[in-house]
Amino acid sequence: QVQLLESGGGLVQPGGSLTLSCTASRRTFSNYAMGWFRRAPGQEREFVAAHGRMRGNTAYADSVKDRFIISRDNDKTTLSLQMNNLKPEDTAVYYCAAKRAILSADPSRQAESYDSWGQGTQVTVSS
Repeated sequence: QVQLLESGGGLVQPGGSLTLSCTASRRTFSNYAMGWFRRAPGQEREFVAAHGRMRGNTAYADSVKDRFIISRDNDKTTLSLQMNNLKPEDTAVYYCAAKRAILSADPSRQAESYDSWGQGTQVTVSS
């Protein structure tokens, strides 16, 4: 397993932008596939975006596609989520997750497949 620490959450107005970061504890970060999930009050955890080990190997939930961008920097052992045109329905606690994966594996949308999780960071979209 790997320790994950999210940052970058906060309060933003509708239409605004935020960038979340997730820093991993291991220098073997490049061996891990990564994902972002979120949980809104009273709702179940849901998939947001995922990044496989290879550059450009990404997947997005339909609700965030064309607004959010997931990226990774293996040298800095960091996963990022750039969130644009935020909506009130994006309000949630956002969690970073990691799993060991083969190089060519498709990014996983299944929370159950990840075995390391961060503590979460709150994102609130409100005027």
